[in-house]
Amino acid sequence: MPTFNRVILVGNLTKDPELRYTSGGTAIANFSLAVNYKTGKGDTKKDEVDFFDIETWEKTAELASQYLKKGSSVLIEGRLKQDRWEDESGKKRSRIKIVASEVQFLDSKKDSGANSQPEDNEKYSGGNSDMAPF
Repeated sequence: MPTFNRVILVGNLTKDPELRYTSGGTAIANFSLAVNYKTGKGDTKKDEVDFFDIETWEKTAELASQYLKKGSSVLIEGRLKQDRWEDESGKKRSRIKIVASEVQFLDSKKDSGANSQPEDNEKYSGGNSDMAPF
């Protein structure tokens, strides 16, 4: 039976990306994305927000770390990944994050205030040994 695992989100970073490197020198960037939406009907509509942990690898990670900052607007394409572990007390824990294969910067140069911002709506795709092609 075929399977499919794909996520597309548009939102804003809640903090600056954190860049680190594996012992083999592969770049990994982590950041959190806030996605806003409205719920309810008519006069009872209210704003809601969901937060997602994002991980990206290699060149995409380095570019995200270089150009993105808290508040940056981005489109993320990737897949869901569940991490599982046991905490110090032996309790089984898990969390789901999004491993981004593509990051599209949505802020314009004038909005960012940065001279080194990439071209508007530029998309970055990075390889990832953890990412299997469809």
